[in-house]
Amino acid sequence: MIVDTHVHLDNDKFIDDLDEVLNRAREGGVERFIIPGADPASLKRAMSIAKSNSDVYFTVGVHPYDMDSFNEDDFKDFLEDEKCVAVGECGLDYFRLEGSEEEKEAEKAKQKEIFIAQIELAKKYKKPLIVHIRDASRDSKEILLKHNAAEVGGVLHCYNADEELLSLAKEGFYFGIGGVLTFSNAKKLINVLPKIPLDKLLIETDAPYLTPTPHRGKRNEPLYTQFVLKKIAELLEISEQKVEEISTKNAFKLFHIS
Repeated sequence: MIVDTHVHLDNDKFIDDLDEVLNRAREGGVERFIIPGADPASLKRAMSIAKSNSDVYFTVGVHPYDMDSFNEDDFKDFLEDEKCVAVGECGLDYFRLEGSEEEKEAEKAKQKEIFIAQIELAKKYKKPLIVHIRDASRDSKEILLKHNAAEVGGVLHCYNADEELLSLAKEGFYFGIGGVLTFSNAKKLINVLPKIPLDKLLIETDAPYLTPTPHRGKRNEPLYTQFVLKKIAELLEISEQKVEEISTKNAFKLFHIS
């Protein structure tokens, strides 16, 4: 059994053949799917997909790029739903900062404010966090520690291979590994992978994005977790079955699914 802990099934790129995508994945051994909440505009669709499929779950959150659409009041009914298993993806992303230094600092401050609000939401509803970090490791770690995110734990989605973040494993955080691991330029992630505690390892696709080798350039889908799993097994020199067992157990534990 494989759990795809981060797959955007609510994305428009799956709108025409979602059932086929899910069935292909199931036939390939993927038995649980988690749709991260990144854009409130697609939240109702995410919940509907989860309600229509016993093996699909969803989460509630706002990606840093969509932070202006964050409204805690809009999330209450979704957070109380039994198929909602986490808050996020939320976090900090400084990759696209533009403008003057003053404007960039204002953007960072706003991202931090919305990130903290979602951490508090996770603690309020006792749900783990799905954390997005890009070019913002130090600030993200500082916020997670300062606001006691260890109370609920979570996953560093698409773990950016920054060793500074490895200590968060002791704070109840897991590390989501996806198709990037199969890229030819993934040397940093390849080198840091053995340093991730096995009991904190999760598999994800981030589909339809970050398609692994050998399908780069095409739409990603949850079936392709198999390429991530194989690469992890190869690099850690353990069996694919072992990776499957460990990552699935970790996903069940973090997201309280069965």
